[in-house]
Amino acid sequence: MNKVIGVLGCGWLGWPLAKSFISDGYHVHGSTASAEKVQNLEKDGIKAFFIQLKEDGIDGGIVEFLQDIDTLIINIPPRLKGSKKENYVKKMEQLRSELKASRVKKVIFVSSTAVYGDIEGEVTEKTTPRPTTASGKQLLATENMFGNDPNLEVTILRFGGLIGPKRHPVSILSGKTGLSDGNIPVNLIHLNDCIAIIKSVVYNNWWGEIFNGVFPDHPKKKEYYSAEAIKKGLPTPDYSVEGDKKGKIITSFNLINVKKYRFMTPIVG
Repeated sequence: MNKVIGVLGCGWLGWPLAKSFISDGYHVHGSTASAEKVQNLEKDGIKAFFIQLKEDGIDGGIVEFLQDIDTLIINIPPRLKGSKKENYVKKMEQLRSELKASRVKKVIFVSSTAVYGDIEGEVTEKTTPRPTTASGKQLLATENMFGNDPNLEVTILRFGGLIGPKRHPVSILSGKTGLSDGNIPVNLIHLNDCIAIIKSVVYNNWWGEIFNGVFPDHPKKKEYYSAEAIKKGLPTPDYSVEGDKKGKIITSFNLINVKKYRFMTPIVG
């Protein structure tokens, strides 16, 4: 087994993921788009590289980053809000060109349940994605680009809403009024399970797969976010429960029923 893992994007998820691999005896190449962050990553034992993916090229040491690794975890989300909108697919095409010249053969692409768009009812990995947002559309296009590459073994992870240390949607929703769709279920996953699922793919050779990563409990938005706000001492958000919109319940069917993965960390702390 090759003991060098590449984590492209050492942010909220990628940084603790890299540290977890290191604790298991792996060497980890990690990237950041912030030059100031390189030294902090190195303090945690990560071989850190400054890398910026752009639509017309890649800044930084991408060749050195990819050297000696055969498994790459791509953990860079689209940035499509605000004034600095980007063509995410073009950035990933630049990365794919570099992969062709490297020894990387196995790829985990961290995607999102945003690819399912406004589909209602139960959603499994067999559900045909119908993204409605620019982010969801570009993620799906990138999934297909990597997934259809005959030279790569690719597993796609579609994570739900991310929660964990210093990250929870209720922090943004707290005190807001006029929110709709309070009866729609939530589809969330804790950082601990994100890390455990990624490591399970690597350690069990679950390649060529698509997995939804969503905790099996799906409380309604109004109930869940009100309870979480109270727990954190925050003003509760004001949700309307009117309307007949059902929302979607995303199940991790392939993980739970096929691979027998057991989620570890409930979304209710």
